[in-house]
Amino acid sequence: MKNLQDILYKVAIKQVFGNTNIEVNELVFDSRKVGKGDVFIAQKGVNVDGHLYVDKAIALGAKAIICEGFSFDRKEGVTYVRVSDANEALAIMASNFYENPSTKFPIVGVTGTNGKTTIASLLYQLFTKAGYKVGLLSTVKILVGDKEYKATHTTPDSVTINSYLDMMLEAGVEYCFMEVSSHGIHQKRTEGLSFAGGIFTNLSHDHLDYHKDFAEYRNVKKKFFDELPKSAFALTNIDDKNGSFMLQNTQAKKYSYALKTMADFKVKILEKQLSGTLISIDNTEVWTKLIGVFNIYNLTAIIATAELLGLEKLEILTIVSQLESVNGRFEYVISDDGVTAIVDYAHTPDALKNVLETINDIRTNNEKVITVVGCGGDRDKTKRPRMAHIAAHLSNQAIFTSDNPRTEDPQSILDEMEAGISPEHYNKTLTIINRQQAIKTACKLSDAGDIILIAGKGHESYQEINGVRTHFKDLEEVTNCFNQLKKK
Repeated sequence: MKNLQDILYKVAIKQVFGNTNIEVNELVFDSRKVGKGDVFIAQKGVNVDGHLYVDKAIALGAKAIICEGFSFDRKEGVTYVRVSDANEALAIMASNFYENPSTKFPIVGVTGTNGKTTIASLLYQLFTKAGYKVGLLSTVKILVGDKEYKATHTTPDSVTINSYLDMMLEAGVEYCFMEVSSHGIHQKRTEGLSFAGGIFTNLSHDHLDYHKDFAEYRNVKKKFFDELPKSAFALTNIDDKNGSFMLQNTQAKKYSYALKTMADFKVKILEKQLSGTLISIDNTEVWTKLIGVFNIYNLTAIIATAELLGLEKLEILTIVSQLESVNGRFEYVISDDGVTAIVDYAHTPDALKNVLETINDIRTNNEKVITVVGCGGDRDKTKRPRMAHIAAHLSNQAIFTSDNPRTEDPQSILDEMEAGISPEHYNKTLTIINRQQAIKTACKLSDAGDIILIAGKGHESYQEINGVRTHFKDLEEVTNCFNQLKKK
């Protein structure tokens, strides 16, 4: 039980009806999950307005309501608190409810279009190998030390974030690395958290189904850095044209990383192979298992962050050479006859371009590059023709297929993708709605030495069609194909 008055500390309150000096059980924003003695926070979501469910929440036992207005009748014995922003109120209340765990050990947030998962996950690896107990909040999974939990969102809701941070504190976690999405920032899920540092990776075309335009998307990312405290560090990719923009109004200590321009932390690529990359930093050569220029940017951010958090440079570089690639990020398997299949989460035009340019940079040009790619349903439609154009332009063969159609017609998605194909590329593209069949076709079209890229889903272990999720994992599918072809 917690005192409501204490939980409301620092919340921007407009009006109160009833007594706030009461004991409450849980903070709940889903009316279906309300229990006796809970506080119900009525949020105005993208599709649902929580104010419509206040009466239901009270019927289920809520004794306090946090809301932005009174579109319902107030009931005797219930405390009502009107706030200016319910999302922000929930985040601050969640931090207070769990006694502000983010202030008790360093948390570093990673934001940008691409690279968030890789950077957060590899920082978890690095600090764990350095002997620390580490927490991770990522798209792929949530880790409290070595205990794993399933992730449902890139940035979870604020109650979930604080509950995991509280668990980390109880478990003796010393550092936490966290992905911070534009949705999470915009919906105030990270309000009330105290960050020891923030990392900006890059900014490219994504989430324009949610944000009005690119400028809003960029400004939402910047807001994360605007709100960092003076005690934190702000680390930005200065090679990205938006890198310096992120730091314009931050109070945090400013640092930069780069491969091309002068920066506080700069890495040079010396050698690139399918098995890894040789890099140089401060005249020290290091071999890493990570592949591709985009991954070396990620690695540079990791090295910089570890140094800013106090690790010794020699220890950092020693561990960097041991780091393994992240699940679903340039993950590959090689068939018995030498066909390489690469599975990558690339689901934006920029990410797909990066991966294909990496493959083309490493290949000898004696082999074909076959790309299998789709675009998710109920998401940004404007990137579909661009994704198709990139796949067709940078591959010898492109196969367009379903990703997660969700509630959209898969054929309509593919039609929109096909609109981006230039006439000179028509003869090297195929459209196969069934993703399993598309992967099988790529395998059958491949010869010894060829490279198959299966892009868009990466680590995901499901495919969502008509709102129903069924088990589907790209790496499993292509491995099965290789095994079946081997038997013939």
